[in-house]
Amino acid sequence: MSEDSELERLKAKRLAEMQKNIVSRQDSEKSSELTKTNPPENPRDILIKSLGFRGMEVLQNAESQFPNETKMIVQKLSELIKSGELNETLDGGKLLALFRTVGLNVRMQTKINVEQDGKFVSLTDKLSNQSSGDDD
Repeated sequence: MSEDSELERLKAKRLAEMQKNIVSRQDSEKSSELTKTNPPENPRDILIKSLGFRGMEVLQNAESQFPNETKMIVQKLSELIKSGELNETLDGGKLLALFRTVGLNVRMQTKINVEQDGKFVSLTDKLSNQSSGDDD
């Protein structure tokens, strides 16, 4: 009988170890899954989430004209957003002013629209129509 009880005790001990290993393996898999599902966000993506009206247009122009400098500014802005120091939406005007404050003169395409006959037309179209009308 003592051999049977000794054998049962060893089986129980081994079973407990195996269950403990399974639980620890599952915990490590869960933690690795969490890190896979929440990869560190791209600083640009963090900034894009807080951009407002025409902010994306300014960001794209800045990236095409000053890629290295813009990358550094985007990195710093994303850090400020993550830390909570910058919690307002950045519209195009604010972002453009920021770039110009740090010395990057980001050029934007501008359009001037005027009303003509109840429709908005670009100023160049209106001027070209007037000049062609003057030729008659």
